[in-house]
Amino acid sequence: MFERFTKDARSAVVEAQLVAREAHSDQIDTRHVLVALAEQDGPARTALADSGLDVPGLVERARASITDGDALDPAALAAVGIDLDEVTRRTEATFGEGALARAGRVLRGRRKHIPFTADAKKSLELALREAIRLGSKEISGGHLLLGMTRADSPARRILSDGGADLDQVRHLAERSGKAA
Repeated sequence: MFERFTKDARSAVVEAQLVAREAHSDQIDTRHVLVALAEQDGPARTALADSGLDVPGLVERARASITDGDALDPAALAAVGIDLDEVTRRTEATFGEGALARAGRVLRGRRKHIPFTADAKKSLELALREAIRLGSKEISGGHLLLGMTRADSPARRILSDGGADLDQVRHLAERSGKAA
């Protein structure tokens, strides 16, 4: 499928990998791809901007969501009887101060390729379907955006929560997809 990607779509996938790496994410989901699309010039960014969205604000919210989503939630762990502070204290008593942080860095550092989540894979599949529906032989960044807005995903929720009119975003992305 990637051989059908336009330059901007390929660039978005590569950039999503970098966004995930910077955030110390173990997987790439649609939020990483959304950040990549919104930060590069191309049909997706144009569709987002033309729909009236504050694109820099959207990127900021998406990046914050990525960071917030990866952190261990002490309250959620406590609800199931796990005291995160106690786990950290005991681990550091046995293995030394900062042992958990070092272990995470070592594991992430060994990984060259970061895999896509199921929702990101689904959005890529839907991008292909959108390109076919629009009669395009290539998959552009606009098609990637269409794929993300078609199914429930973290990126779609960020767009909705940010006040995006998803029908308008889709219309503008379709228009850019036909022009691609």
